[in-house]
Amino acid sequence: MIPWLDGPPGFPPVEHALREPNGLLAAGGGLSPEWLLAAYRKGIFPWFNPGEPILWWSPDPRLVLAPEQIRISRSLRKLLRRRHFEVRFDTRFSAVIDACAAPRTPGPGTWITPEIRAAYCAMHELGHAHSVETWRDGRLVGGLYGMALGRVFFGESMFSIESNASKVALAHLARFLHMRGYVMIDCQMTTTHLMSMGACEIPRRQFSDILARHASACPGGARWPADAGQYIDWG
Repeated sequence: MIPWLDGPPGFPPVEHALREPNGLLAAGGGLSPEWLLAAYRKGIFPWFNPGEPILWWSPDPRLVLAPEQIRISRSLRKLLRRRHFEVRFDTRFSAVIDACAAPRTPGPGTWITPEIRAAYCAMHELGHAHSVETWRDGRLVGGLYGMALGRVFFGESMFSIESNASKVALAHLARFLHMRGYVMIDCQMTTTHLMSMGACEIPRRQFSDILARHASACPGGARWPADAGQYIDWG
């Protein structure tokens, strides 16, 4: 059994999360900024299907990527040097989340419900949620979005409708975060794609220790510079 959350934002210790399904911690609560900030400071995120109550997760182990350790293949580096894509930050957050929510074939339906979309768009307006967007010929062709607290970025989802577009967005995100002194990108769930780019699994206890040092303080958020990608040197 998992606890039902009610009242002011608050969560049980992450060590109480179930082993199966891995990381399920609690249900209920809300998706207001207060709930989301309280959750992310503890390494907890919402993930649920349409029609379900809000479910909160803290899996063990956790997949993370140190920004300075991103692995960029030779072919991707050539693409970055050629600036085949234009990369923008925080100019079309709602379009990125809509693209991430679009049906994918093959694959299950989206977990990005209208409630999730509204919640993260609200966090974007507050300066806590951000998008990295890949454009070509004036068309949005890839990108990602997530939350930034302290010196930690919590990745949520990415999409690509042209080859390598999401990899270009992730490469720019990692370089941008490294330049700003961020220590970790939380990738949440393990995928071979992210591991091929340098992500690795760490125990939840280690993940929580990093958050306690680098994500506990949460000053007011701010939009990222839209043109920051232009100043990243891939030479």
